[in-house]
Amino acid sequence: MSILAQVPAAIADTIQTAAAQTGALLADPSATAAMTELINAEPAEVPELSIWELCVEGGWIMIPLAVLAIISIYIFLERSIVTYKASRFDDTFMKRIKDYIHEGEIESALNLCRGTKSPYARLIAKGISRIGRPMNDVLVAIENTGNLEIAALSKGLPWLATTAAGAPMLGFLGTVIGMVQAFFAIASSGNAASIGDFAGGIYTALVTTVAGLVVGIIALFAYNYLVARINKVMNLMEARTMDFMDLLNEPAQ
Repeated sequence: MSILAQVPAAIADTIQTAAAQTGALLADPSATAAMTELINAEPAEVPELSIWELCVEGGWIMIPLAVLAIISIYIFLERSIVTYKASRFDDTFMKRIKDYIHEGEIESALNLCRGTKSPYARLIAKGISRIGRPMNDVLVAIENTGNLEIAALSKGLPWLATTAAGAPMLGFLGTVIGMVQAFFAIASSGNAASIGDFAGGIYTALVTTVAGLVVGIIALFAYNYLVARINKVMNLMEARTMDFMDLLNEPAQ
């Protein structure tokens, strides 16, 4: 019980000692001024890192990634415009083609197709030029023309697919290079190694990974978007081909 009785007394002595020291500090003008200055001091500014500085820290791997990004954006914008124009459809086109064919004005039908400047119009023009031949020959000619049109619309898509797969791999290559640089710096510094010795390698590792993933994701979404647009054009071409073949198969009136 004597030990337990001494504990409160020890706590009281500690409190009194701390109070006495605090009072002494408050009584000292210089100490009070220092404390006031410390309290009112503004927090240290955290240095900001711009996007350009981050790219520079990424090293030479950022150059091919930037080239891939620029080319992919160009292909996406250019193919988007082309596929948009190809997907437009004139509702009166097939009706006018039907009227011209029934009236025997084949040249007028061909001129209409040439003036429309659309993939499906070029398919119909190829079919009109084969009128009088067996139906199978007409269909084969249209299908061959359709394949050429789809190949023309798909120009540049292999580049986007390659970028979507290759850009992250380039980023990972930069990651490996950066980690090698970091560990080499640690090994070279020995026991005196500091964070600054291998910070550059860590920067390269992280920045290139992020850049590679960003470029790859952009290229992947662009590729899938353009594929969807081209599929829409293909469906339109198939529908117009069926309309034209039905027109040729109509009984003479």
